[in-house]
Amino acid sequence: MPFPCIDACIDGAPPASRQQLPFDHSQRALVVVAHPDDETIGAGAQLGRINRLRILHTTDGAPRTGPDAEAAGCATAAAYAALRRAELERALDLAGIAPDRLDGLGFADQGASYHLAALTRLVMHRIEDERPDVVLTHAYEGGHPDHDATAFAVHAACALLDGDAPRIVEMAGYHGGGGGIVFQDFLPRPGMPVCTVRLGPEDRALKRRMLDAHASQARTLAPFRDDVERFRPAPAYDFTRPPHEGPLNYDRFSWGISGEHWRALAADALRTLGLAASGGEGGGCR
Repeated sequence: MPFPCIDACIDGAPPASRQQLPFDHSQRALVVVAHPDDETIGAGAQLGRINRLRILHTTDGAPRTGPDAEAAGCATAAAYAALRRAELERALDLAGIAPDRLDGLGFADQGASYHLAALTRLVMHRIEDERPDVVLTHAYEGGHPDHDATAFAVHAACALLDGDAPRIVEMAGYHGGGGGIVFQDFLPRPGMPVCTVRLGPEDRALKRRMLDAHASQARTLAPFRDDVERFRPAPAYDFTRPPHEGPLNYDRFSWGISGEHWRALAADALRTLGLAASGGEGGGCR
């Protein structure tokens, strides 16, 4: 179903205005994101309005290398993962979302890219179980390797499901740009409409409280605004090609993987899943 793009305040708006999103709040929705807090960044003001919602995190938000856990005052990665889960539950409780609507696959933060085929199959099984009308997830933009791994898994799972697949809608997160990091906007894709939702006072206050509930991530979340959320129907991606020219955002950080290495892993996973294009490494997924 096509939905026109809007640039409007929906806080307290009549139901007709809310239908302008690329998904309907009355639909069955599965949010598939990499880390606890990505759901809040992408769609915090929308989540409580979705009548039939499940949220799936592909990682537990805890790198296994140590410094992140130590910075949060945690002695182990397991304690850090537990802290992030508790923060997630507090954030989503503010939106009226109970813990029983949350699930996680438990991959290590910064480690999902090394398990793309297994991750895809797990996401596919969740889609089969939940039978959502729409999946909300990350764009493939080189922002974080776990974000790209999650986008890969959703697109590859839907390709495997073929006619039984739900629609994929992307939530804006962040990616690298010429002047640094671009927050809460998409890389341009010709012909792909972006729905910009400018949040009213009540929604802004809610989103700010949700962001603040992720207290261990305060420094990371500081650049994210509470007044806007952006969505678009997901384009088809070739995950064996870079999402944009120049270095990716995670080429600039010590997150354990380069864009080139990530794409090699994606090509291998596509072959394993039987999705590689014949005669080459192409990996176009819906």
